[in-house]
Amino acid sequence: MQTKNKFKETLERYIGYRGIDIVLHLKDGKVIELDKNRLMDGEFVVGHLEAGQVRIAIQEIQKADFFAA
Repeated sequence: MQTKNKFKETLERYIGYRGIDIVLHLKDGKVIELDKNRLMDGEFVVGHLEAGQVRIAIQEIQKADFFAA
């Protein structure tokens, strides 16, 4: 449980930094690159893709990569 909370806290902190690119790897094998207009909404990450807005449950995220832009 502590690892889940630490992951959420880290993800929430980096989502606030606009100079960081974030790539999410989901448990179902999908890879999603978030744009700069992203935010946390409770237990969800909200991002905007070409196909529209996406809401990704934190429990569906296997890992996240952070890159300095």
